[in-house]
Amino acid sequence: MTGANSLRAHLLIRGREMQIQLRNICVPVDFSETSAAALNYAKALADAFGAKLHLVHVLVNWIPDGDFPVSPQVYVELENSARKQLQNQLTAEELQKYQAKMELVSGTSEFLEIVRYARDKNIDLLVMGTHGRGPIAHMLLGSVAEKVVRKAPCPVLTVRHPEHEFVMP
Repeated sequence: MTGANSLRAHLLIRGREMQIQLRNICVPVDFSETSAAALNYAKALADAFGAKLHLVHVLVNWIPDGDFPVSPQVYVELENSARKQLQNQLTAEELQKYQAKMELVSGTSEFLEIVRYARDKNIDLLVMGTHGRGPIAHMLLGSVAEKVVRKAPCPVLTVRHPEHEFVMP
């Protein structure tokens, strides 16, 4: 699936030929519908290029204020739940087929951890869902996908909504 077996796409941009070779594709997953749609795109690209898949879920470490004490057991339960959901993203056959790496990372910022993972693991393409919130929610909450697009060390394909997926033959 890697090395000599992987395919290359040739593009002609401004009269210059460029090669695209994807060996490692990363899908940040948050267990939403848009995340599942992004995973479908990533699997199709991994099939076409013979690439490995990396699925990463960021478990955000949040520090509550003094008015809301949190037991360490809550964090353990969140981590266990996230690991279980992450493992359910691919079948055993798909895990082997895509030489998939399933990673649960912790940090204070989702976008920062995604960018860091992409850099550290030499990711060639990030494929991620975007929820397409309205302008007010976007202004107040920001967009993880938008921040990743701006800071990622590699190209980013964003997938908006499952209804707009490519039709499979």
